[in-house]
Amino acid sequence: MAEAERLGRVRYVREPELAEALPGADVLFMWDFLSDALPGAWPSDGGPGWVHIASAGVDRLLFPRLVEGGTVVTNSRGIFDEPIAEYVLGLVLAFAKDLHTTVRLQAERRWRHRETEGITGARALVVGTGPIGRAIARRLSAAGLAVSGAGRTARDADPDFGVVRPVEGLGELLTTADYVILAAPLTPQTRGMIDTAALDRMRPSARLINVGRGALVAEADLVKALLDGRVAGAALDVFEDEPLPPSSPLWDMPNVIVSPHMSGDVVGWRDELVRLFTDNLARHVAGRPLRNVVDKRLGYVDSHQNGPHQAGPHQAGPHQAGSHQAGPHHVGSHNGGRP
Repeated sequence: MAEAERLGRVRYVREPELAEALPGADVLFMWDFLSDALPGAWPSDGGPGWVHIASAGVDRLLFPRLVEGGTVVTNSRGIFDEPIAEYVLGLVLAFAKDLHTTVRLQAERRWRHRETEGITGARALVVGTGPIGRAIARRLSAAGLAVSGAGRTARDADPDFGVVRPVEGLGELLTTADYVILAAPLTPQTRGMIDTAALDRMRPSARLINVGRGALVAEADLVKALLDGRVAGAALDVFEDEPLPPSSPLWDMPNVIVSPHMSGDVVGWRDELVRLFTDNLARHVAGRPLRNVVDKRLGYVDSHQNGPHQAGPHQAGPHQAGSHQAGPHHVGSHNGGRP
């Protein structure tokens, strides 16, 4: 954050200090992307003119007063695309090659020969056609899978998906997929989209992979479908409640892979987040358009309409850049969870 400190007066605050710090800030960098503190701390007469979040998802920021006000929201789109795509490919291979069973048998010192599945020609449905979904599609296609997409806008001859169908027709698309990968943003339209009705449309041999947001899946419905054998397996990197409670039945299911919201966390990800923010801060101070401006009504960056955006008029003199974090460390080395 040295570059940010050169560009403006930076204050690092924790949740209890946020309400007191916001009225004096021009900019807020939300490092703790899972915090629910911002709605209650937001000033009644409007907050900072620009809020940046250290994640691609912005669902925790889109409370009514912020959405309806003039505050510009930017996200960290682009940082996690390739790492998450690599992670998804690893999960597909882990399921196809039954690696979780191999690890379990090794721990039990049991030698049991098995046949495994091939992935060449397997059908993958990627729900969410933003940058992360596209990176996933490219990786899976390169590995030999037949990939299609479900997104907001239907189109043919897409460079990454070939065919994209509207997410409203998801039920029909689920019937043919061997792997269903969720990489969609959390919006009112996508919340709970994988429920009993959707799970019943999936093939009994299909696997569900969620690297989007936990609330895309009705967790209790998924647990029941897994127990009943209506879905072959699931790999979940995100959950509605994080950390996942020890009491969750998902921990003990042999056909479930649980990971702690880490699919995008490759070495150096914190530095990349800080570089993106400081680049945008330099743009803000200079009165130049910002990168990754979120359409607050949609809940994500609209690739079709979003260009660089100027977050309010620049005023001469140092800016106040508030940076919120939950943990005890400096924002540049905070050990919190992944966006």
